[in-house]
Amino acid sequence: MASGRLVPISRDVDAVLIPLGTPVVIPAGAQVVITQELGGTYTVIVNGNLVRIEGKDADALGLHDDAGDEMRQHQHSAPLTAEGPVAEEAVWAALRTCFDPEIPVNIVDLGLVYDVHIVDTDEGGNAVEIIMTLTAPGCGMGPFIVDDVRTKVQSVENVTEVNVALEFDPPWDRSMMTDEAKLQLGMF
Repeated sequence: MASGRLVPISRDVDAVLIPLGTPVVIPAGAQVVITQELGGTYTVIVNGNLVRIEGKDADALGLHDDAGDEMRQHQHSAPLTAEGPVAEEAVWAALRTCFDPEIPVNIVDLGLVYDVHIVDTDEGGNAVEIIMTLTAPGCGMGPFIVDDVRTKVQSVENVTEVNVALEFDPPWDRSMMTDEAKLQLGMF
């Protein structure tokens, strides 16, 4: 959710400049406005720039990263081989927790996920193959969004491998968004 809260940064914190994807450090004491708190990451404005702060650094904003703690705990205990099938609905649910840091709508409702396949691996695991796109081919945040997808889908029970392929044909456009996303963004 977008909060619009002005908060001081309590310690130096690594961040990523949006939309370029350039790493930056926000110094302790800087004042930031939290614009989005979705998917375990934070989008803030600092000195007129939009930046993304990872959930693991929520403490620098005076917040706690409960979702990230749970995900890291699950990943630490995740088996190397699957003990059963992967529920495709759980994969889609995980994808719905991934957000473009500039848009407060998940990547599924934005229409960025083209296809999901679950396949058996030779090692006895379950690989999730995801074909997706970005709102713009040159989006500097693309690698961060893809990493977020990998991390969150990897946390789904019995997933042992996640492969994400970016595809730009067909190119993304607003018609690919769900009606709910269009409504949320005021496009109706």
